[in-house]
Amino acid sequence: MLRWYQMKLASRPLLTQSITTAVLFATGDTMAQQLVEKKGLRNHDLARSGRMALYGGAIFGPAATTWFKFLQNKVVLKNKNAEILARVACDQGIFAGTNLFVFLSSMAIMEGTSPKEKLDKSYWTALTKNWMVWPFVQAINFKLVPLHHRVLVVNVVSLGWNCYLSYLNSQ
Repeated sequence: MLRWYQMKLASRPLLTQSITTAVLFATGDTMAQQLVEKKGLRNHDLARSGRMALYGGAIFGPAATTWFKFLQNKVVLKNKNAEILARVACDQGIFAGTNLFVFLSSMAIMEGTSPKEKLDKSYWTALTKNWMVWPFVQAINFKLVPLHHRVLVVNVVSLGWNCYLSYLNSQ
């Protein structure tokens, strides 16, 4: 299975990472519904899981793949530790806030609710929680993980994060 995934990553990186992201975003939402909210299978909101999968596969997967490649190629310093800090700063200063904005707005639009209300209610809470988790994850990711596996690392850590975001979004 890992060999197959590696082959797909090499031949179709954007598609492979987008599909992986869609599956893991839906999994994070399922974890939120079943483990946190304790909805049970009968009350599982499939449309909500579908929205998370759609966002993960159509928006976050391609955006993160492109973003990590951009950081790898454009944020290059002689001091490798400074380079990692610069990448984390860019990631958290540019991508994190933008991604949360797009996530909350697109979820509101897909749910038929007001993006402004969703952003007013949840954006700063989510962003400050983001800054408690992701700078540390990304520092390790940028330091130790090869470029082609960085989205996968983010996706695995995101199981818990997306569980939180899905729960926050549903409130």
